[in-house]
Amino acid sequence: METLILSQIVDLARSVIEENAARGRTVALAESCTGGLVAAALTEIAGSSAVLDRSFVTYSNESKNEMLGVSMDVIDTFGAVSIAVAWSMAQGALKHSRADVAVAITGVAGPGGGSEQKPVGTVVFAKAERGEDPEAVNAELKFFENATTRSDVRREAAICALELLMPPAD
Repeated sequence: METLILSQIVDLARSVIEENAARGRTVALAESCTGGLVAAALTEIAGSSAVLDRSFVTYSNESKNEMLGVSMDVIDTFGAVSIAVAWSMAQGALKHSRADVAVAITGVAGPGGGSEQKPVGTVVFAKAERGEDPEAVNAELKFFENATTRSDVRREAAICALELLMPPAD
């Protein structure tokens, strides 16, 4: 099958669609550094409309605030690439969708934009599930040290996000 996305990512996206469809679960995304790559991978799969409710590409801080309700105070205090912002993005995606689960991704893809505290390759993920306590933060900061290009960082981030979208094993 011809695809716009790498086969490794498409194969994982296929599993996400099939496993969530089998459980009747829908998903939403809030993407920053991946710029819609995760949503693009999911929509490569026939039947994805039964699972993907919507995706927010919130690249700027303003869009995170306007579309997802991420507080500018939180962004200013912790930075766009932080657990607080990723968690707020995931909560916002859940609030502004009908999805059962939302995953957020924010990071520094490079080659510029990094700092000593948050070098290129730093990506934060968060997952929110409908019905869970919104104060129970499910977020993680990862550093992809082997990612040497912008594309590498975005690819690794997309893979992690897709893995987070997999439903728990029965």
